[in-house]
Amino acid sequence: MTGLDRRRRASLALALNLAAMLLAVSALATSHWCEGMRKVAKPFCSASVHVHCIRYNSTSGRNDSRLVQYVWETGEDKFVMRRFHSGIWVSCEQNIDLRGETCRNFISVAPPHERGVLWLCIVAECLYILLLSTGGILMSIEVCHIGNVIDGLKLNAFAAIFTVLSGLLGMVAHMMYTTAFQLTVSLGPEDWKPQSWDYSWSYILAWGSFTACMASSVTTINRYTKTILEFKHKRRNIEKNLKIKQKLLDLDSPDQVWDMYISSVPSTAEELLDLSSSARKLSNNSNIFLDLNDMPEQQGEEYC
Repeated sequence: MTGLDRRRRASLALALNLAAMLLAVSALATSHWCEGMRKVAKPFCSASVHVHCIRYNSTSGRNDSRLVQYVWETGEDKFVMRRFHSGIWVSCEQNIDLRGETCRNFISVAPPHERGVLWLCIVAECLYILLLSTGGILMSIEVCHIGNVIDGLKLNAFAAIFTVLSGLLGMVAHMMYTTAFQLTVSLGPEDWKPQSWDYSWSYILAWGSFTACMASSVTTINRYTKTILEFKHKRRNIEKNLKIKQKLLDLDSPDQVWDMYISSVPSTAEELLDLSSSARKLSNNSNIFLDLNDMPEQQGEEYC
C-alpha cells in the first residue's frame, strides 16, 4: 500500500511538471503577454487609403496647398483606436485600416538601457524550460524505475532540485519582463506608446506554469521527505528489536528477563506486534528460558 501511494505521488508530480512545461512553452511562443489600445491620428485619404482617413471636400481629392480644403472630422473623429499586443519576442499592432497586423521586434522598441534586462529575461525563460524538462525526465525515469529504492530516492532528490531551481528562474524571468514592459510604456518611442493596456492570456499562462512548477516541486520534496522518515522509523524499530534480542541472549536468570521485559514495554501496537513476533522466532530458535526444575538448587532458592 505504501509503494502504491508513493507511485501515485510520483505520477502526480510528473503530471504537474508536464503541465508547467506545456504552459511555459505556450507562453514563450506567443505574443499576448500584454495588450491594449493606441490612439493614432487618421491619415489623409489617398488612392491607397480609403477608410479610417480624413477626407476633403474637393472633388479631385488631391492635397493641394493652393486649394481650400475643408475637413469635417472634429475632436475624436480625427483619431482611430488601434489594438496592439506584445510578448517577449515581438510587438504587433493593427494596420491603419484595422485589417491585418504589423509586427516589430520588441527589443528594438524597448529603451536602450532596458534591452539588457530583456536579454536576461529571454535567457532566464529558456533556462526555466530547460531545467523544467530535466526535472520531468528524472521524474519519468523514477516512475518507470523498478529496482533499488535508494536509486529512486536519488532520482527524486535531483528532480526536486532541478524543479525548484527552474521555478525560481521562471519567477525572476516573469518579473523582469513585467518591469521592462512598464518602463517601455513610460520611456518607449512615441509611435508605440499605448493609450491603455493590461496583461493578457500569455501572461496568465506564464504564471500558471510557475504555479504548476512549484506544486510539482513541493510534491516531490514531500515524497522524498516522507520516504526518508519511513526509513528512519523502520530502522529505529529494527535496532530496538535487535537490542532486545541481544539482551535476551545475554541474560542469565529469569529475574533479569522480567526486569528487561518491564523496562522495554513497547509504546505502540506496531512495536508490540514486532516484539511478539521476534520473541516467537527467538523462542523457536533457542531455549533461553529455563524451567525451574532444570535450574540448580541454589538459583531456585534465590528465585523463590
